[in-house]
Amino acid sequence: MCGRLFYLLSFVLVLSLVGDVQAVTVNWTDASGDHNWLTATNWDIGLLPTSADTAIIKTLPGPTIANEGALTGVLRVGAGSATGALTVDGGTLTTATNLHVGQTQDSSGTLSMMSGNITVGNNLAVGLNGSGTINMTGGTITVGGNLWIANDTTAKGHVNLDGGMITANNFQMRPQSGAVGTMNIRGGTLIINGDMLSTVQGYIDNGWITAYEGKGTLRLDYDVTNPGRTTLKAIHMLKPNPPNGSAVPVSTDQLQWTLPEPNQPGGIVTCDVYFGTNPAVEANPKIVVRRTVETASVTLTPSATYYWALDIYDSSISNTEPFMLSPVFTFNTMNQAPIVNAGADVVTWLQEGRRTGILDATVTDDGALIPYTAKWTVVSEPNGAPAAVIQTATTEDTTITLSATGRYVLQLETSDGEYTGSDTVTIDVYNDSCQAAQSVPGYQPLVGDLNGDCRVDDTDMALLQENWLKDNSLTQNWFLLP
Repeated sequence: MCGRLFYLLSFVLVLSLVGDVQAVTVNWTDASGDHNWLTATNWDIGLLPTSADTAIIKTLPGPTIANEGALTGVLRVGAGSATGALTVDGGTLTTATNLHVGQTQDSSGTLSMMSGNITVGNNLAVGLNGSGTINMTGGTITVGGNLWIANDTTAKGHVNLDGGMITANNFQMRPQSGAVGTMNIRGGTLIINGDMLSTVQGYIDNGWITAYEGKGTLRLDYDVTNPGRTTLKAIHMLKPNPPNGSAVPVSTDQLQWTLPEPNQPGGIVTCDVYFGTNPAVEANPKIVVRRTVETASVTLTPSATYYWALDIYDSSISNTEPFMLSPVFTFNTMNQAPIVNAGADVVTWLQEGRRTGILDATVTDDGALIPYTAKWTVVSEPNGAPAAVIQTATTEDTTITLSATGRYVLQLETSDGEYTGSDTVTIDVYNDSCQAAQSVPGYQPLVGDLNGDCRVDDTDMALLQENWLKDNSLTQNWFLLP
């Protein structure tokens, strides 16, 4: 027996040591010189980082991710006292836990997000203890935990959101005194789970979040643009449409804007409009020349990025020189992943041994490719319970029948043929409506509900009468003072 026990303990120890060896720290070297994350020789161990590893980028130039499949456990862009950079342009990056841009006090990191997708399993810190910057012109960043901007007292964090979309479970700026953090929004969108209106408005009031360097308007809402979520966008005073940084269907055939009023009564406001695919916007053709118009027809092609800008003239100021030069607005006809909201979590109860309810999801897709497909699956359900029955698993809105108490987790995954998007919903099922009510945080029992059945009725009255005028206080003082 002792021999067997010793062998078993030794075997467990060997397994634990093997597990420890698997998780390593991997440093970016760019040894091949091709700047490609997916080139194994660009990492100091000669292997690509895995979801169990910590990847560190503290040299320049940093890697570029232009293809799908980059992953790591933890990613630090800028660490120690060094500077690091990362560019994502059309590829995908997944971190199992945290992404830190500017991790340590004397470090500096820059993330350039141009297109593609980044998925952060836990927290994204832009300036954890050091200096971090995100320059985002497209793509999506999805944060499963907290989005922090300038997290610690020594941190400096800056986000320039010129396009694309950042979604996060929570959002926090400058929680420690001494931190410096800003976000300037031009064409992108920030989406946060839950009601964060007062928090984000406080950051705006402090001047930490601006629109077009103060020349635009921030639009903040909860449960309007995205159900159950807080959404923040910026609008330039010229109100460009398509919105700056957006992805639009290739069928879009018109630009729109709003001209300002003349400086003096009687003045006439006209504009020139440059439009094309050249980022040097003035190298593109003028599709409007000194006209008082607020629309222009365009023809778009698939998978293209467009740039446009306006020179605004006011005859009450000058007939030859523009009084306003707009920023460069951009949009694209690139395909974007569908955005999925599986609906709010549910607390319910069985009736006659079952519960049938509605799965009410919301899917937003740009329609650039084929119409998206949807599929519901059961991620988890109570052990030994009859399987959950989904009536039509291939539609975003359907019904489900549950036949046991416990927790069910369901996932809706959508695909447009190129990209997928997914979200989960949790359903907690109880025996009756009282148990369900008692499970909700903040539940307060009714005064007089003596038997705890969530109602005050004759049973409670009988209990009260049965114990009326009874006294179970102590009748003898066992602690006597001298």
